[in-house]
Amino acid sequence: QVQLVESGGGLVQAGDSLRLSCAASGRTFSNYPMAWFRQAPGEERELVATISWTGVNTVYGDSVKGRFTISRDNAKKTVYLQMNSLKPEDTAVYYCAVGSNWRGFPPTDYSYWGQGTQVTVSS
Repeated sequence: QVQLVESGGGLVQAGDSLRLSCAASGRTFSNYPMAWFRQAPGEERELVATISWTGVNTVYGDSVKGRFTISRDNAKKTVYLQMNSLKPEDTAVYYCAVGSNWRGFPPTDYSYWGQGTQVTVSS
């Protein structure tokens, strides 16, 4: 069993920065790719960023490229999402997820999800 707990969300103004964290417990975290998704009200879930098990490879959604950075610390079993130059359209619930493919990249499916953290960006 794996548990993922996101934190770091909040209410900020446009142009501000936030760093989200996702702490994992349970099975071996370091051998699986991780991802951040987001979902705004009335919208479909959107892939924000994904990172390989080594942390070397990353992929970003077009809407966040150049503004967001995903990283991970396998010793701490934590994945991060640094969000800079936030925009009102970044407002959503942000979820982290564990990829299903052992040492694979990009993730082919997702085995576990966190409960989400709300990010609200005011204009």
